[in-house]
Amino acid sequence: MRRKLVIGNWKMHGSRPANAELLSALLAARPFVSDVAVCVPFVYLSDAASSLASSDIRWGAQDVSAHAQGAFTGEVSAAMLRELGCRYALVGHSERRALHGETDAQVAQKAQAALTCGLTPVVCVGETLAEREADQTHAVVKRQLSAVIHLLAHCAAEMVVAYEPVWAIGTGLTATPEQAQAVHVVLRAQLQAATGRGESMRILYGGSVKPDNAATIFSQADIDGGLIGGASLKAADFIAICRAG
Repeated sequence: MRRKLVIGNWKMHGSRPANAELLSALLAARPFVSDVAVCVPFVYLSDAASSLASSDIRWGAQDVSAHAQGAFTGEVSAAMLRELGCRYALVGHSERRALHGETDAQVAQKAQAALTCGLTPVVCVGETLAEREADQTHAVVKRQLSAVIHLLAHCAAEMVVAYEPVWAIGTGLTATPEQAQAVHVVLRAQLQAATGRGESMRILYGGSVKPDNAATIFSQADIDGGLIGGASLKAADFIAICRAG
């Protein structure tokens, strides 16, 4: 049986005092029924490592460079993240795709770079509202995931996938459990066909998950936890979500 995984994505939020308070609350709330991790801004990774090192809560980055090293000002390599004890790296988050123009091919290259250095890439896929209304959801997410599968080949089974409908991120809108489950079924079938291990891979849902809907969402057969945005910044909310699995 797949164990639930809940990852908090702090995005560009936080301060050292606020972060310390949040992490302290998470540590005090253990144990959780789910695996738990937080993906924090690069500048706070050392703090997260110091706070969480002796616990079962993992930490990770919100992005990673596709390059191993070189003249790439402002980028952070997977090897650097690994030195800081990161377990996860988000790749292809919808905000990176939309605001920074990341392509499917670039997302795949980042996932490959992460895996090469022993990080687990959390590959984000999802459709816009226009794409959903045009009945293109399945085609869009399959295309996005296919690029990663093609590049990673036999290593594709080592990633985590996160379905995050763009129209439900930070909007207060949430895909119904049935809508989310339907997309997860499509993604799992694609992973199974490509790797033969799709039934054991974890596929998370992201998009306005809150304490009052987490249990219902996580109860769906193919939803293995959540990639949590805004609610991960509030200790009580994030703890409740981590306990919903």
